[in-house]
Amino acid sequence: MKFMKLGSKPDCFQGDGNNRSRYVATEMETDFVVHVADVKFHLHKFPLLSKCACLQKLVSSANEGNSDEVHIPDIPGGPSAFEICAKFCYGMTVNVNAYNVVSVRCAAEYLEMNEMIEKGNLIYKIDVFINSTILRSWKDSIIALQTTKSSLPLSEELKLISRFIDAIASKASVDISDVDWSYTYNRRKNVEENGNDPSWNGVRSRTVPNDWWVEDLCDLEIDLYKRVIASIKNKGVMPNEVIGEALKAYAYRKLPNSGNKGVIQYNDVLKARAILDTIVWLLPVQKGNVSCSFLLKLLKAAVSVNSGEMVKMGLVKRIGQQLEEASVNDLLIRACDGEAMMYDAVLVQKILEEYIIQDRNAQTEMENGDEIEEIGTPGILSDASKLMVAKLIDGYLAEIAKDPNLPLSMFVGIAEMVSSFPRPVHDALYQAIDTYLKEHPGINKSEKKRICKLMDCKKLSADACMHAVQNERLPLRVVVQVLFFEQARAATSSGCSTPDLAKAVKDLNCGSYRSSRSATANADEDWEAIASAEELRTLRGELAAFRLGNSDRSSAENRMSNADKTAIGKMKGLIMSKKMLSKIWSNKVGQAENSGSDSSDSLGSTNQDDVKCTPPRKGRNSVS
Repeated sequence: MKFMKLGSKPDCFQGDGNNRSRYVATEMETDFVVHVADVKFHLHKFPLLSKCACLQKLVSSANEGNSDEVHIPDIPGGPSAFEICAKFCYGMTVNVNAYNVVSVRCAAEYLEMNEMIEKGNLIYKIDVFINSTILRSWKDSIIALQTTKSSLPLSEELKLISRFIDAIASKASVDISDVDWSYTYNRRKNVEENGNDPSWNGVRSRTVPNDWWVEDLCDLEIDLYKRVIASIKNKGVMPNEVIGEALKAYAYRKLPNSGNKGVIQYNDVLKARAILDTIVWLLPVQKGNVSCSFLLKLLKAAVSVNSGEMVKMGLVKRIGQQLEEASVNDLLIRACDGEAMMYDAVLVQKILEEYIIQDRNAQTEMENGDEIEEIGTPGILSDASKLMVAKLIDGYLAEIAKDPNLPLSMFVGIAEMVSSFPRPVHDALYQAIDTYLKEHPGINKSEKKRICKLMDCKKLSADACMHAVQNERLPLRVVVQVLFFEQARAATSSGCSTPDLAKAVKDLNCGSYRSSRSATANADEDWEAIASAEELRTLRGELAAFRLGNSDRSSAENRMSNADKTAIGKMKGLIMSKKMLSKIWSNKVGQAENSGSDSSDSLGSTNQDDVKCTPPRKGRNSVS
């Protein structure tokens, strides 16, 4: 740190025990007292009045009242700054540095220690020091800027703050090849900085990173930090990615994360809200300059400090533009205190809506022939992005499904928003549905029907099907549909023909046309029917008893590849024989005429015509 030494006489200022009184230890008796705040300075008139126009006026007024005491309670910098000015008048040695230069300069301005009183006065010397030293030093400029707050508003009127800000912004914007001064950079250590570079030959060459200035500015208060970043942005040199990195570093410094629940801890809510709002205001407008994870952390903080709707919706829109980058943990936003739900699923819905709006707008622009910047890069226009978002939402639903207070409408609403997205496998969605059924055993039959319609049984993997067959929480109708679709898949992969399979599947989805449309209530009972443990054990026993025993199938299997054999081996336990199908449907068809028709909404229908059909009613004893 640079400093300026003024005067040459020994320091003769002394104080009493409690430091409430200061005096000059000389043979000449002091002749007046200056009150600065709660400290009394016993001084001599001649050295001070010769350099301070303000004291000349105060002493003149005091003499008219027959008093030898003057009061200056509002001097910038307080007693310490006044003492430095007094020592300068006496010619005593004083040191001025980045920590006290602002307060001394403002105190000298207050005391009117200018060139009109005496040549080479304190104001002139301080200005020379600031221009020649402080403004040319990176760290000294930051330190001096930090101290300006205690000297407001005079430091602002003297343009000290704006000069320091401009000096800092100019240095931050120089080419990294010209950075030859000291700076703080502890976030990432280079190999050679750690001394572990095997090729190091005693000459250390360090590459200056683009964001070398970020950490030093984190020491600033938010109002000054805002002005510095704005000045850096106005110069138009700094890349937006580096601005985003700076804001991220400042947010982590000023709004530390508690770690476990993602809730930001702070002592002053108003201060935290001001910091958060400023960071959001400073964020670069362009997409991708800050990570989606960081944006979601800011949104969590905004919920915690109860920021305004404009701030939260601004973050929601930004997050929606790059939602495919998020993770499930990022989306788990804790609900505000007093809310029934554990997580704020409404905000996630709004984020998803923004994502869909961006996609819709992009498609409209493409139809109109407009050029879109993101068209060549992975983003909202690509199927890969939609697939990632669909997987993200499936994982999110599996987490929030554990909340016993989560309404079914919220769960279904979020799931339906991504139902049109490309998603070849529905395993994660099945897991989310199963979790919801487990945590909400009291839902009624219409709700059970609604949530099960979200899943396409044809898109479940072998492992998921195995689990579904043994899942006592699923309606029996869903279990049977899983079995049929798996038999169809296994039969196709083995090359075997199953002539009755198509008719059986169609019967499952369509039912009897002779059934009455007025029996909708009975159809709901079909959806509500849950396979009992005894029924599932019987079903699994019949499946296990089934063998691919005939010689034709054995010879066909011998001709298969290892991959085909592996696939059939996985499905062996799920394939039902024709005899078993006849057994199931003989019981069901016998009851069809009296049981009424099911609803037209069936899972996994093979075509649109099948969806319009009505399946027969299943009874609890339909599987023995």
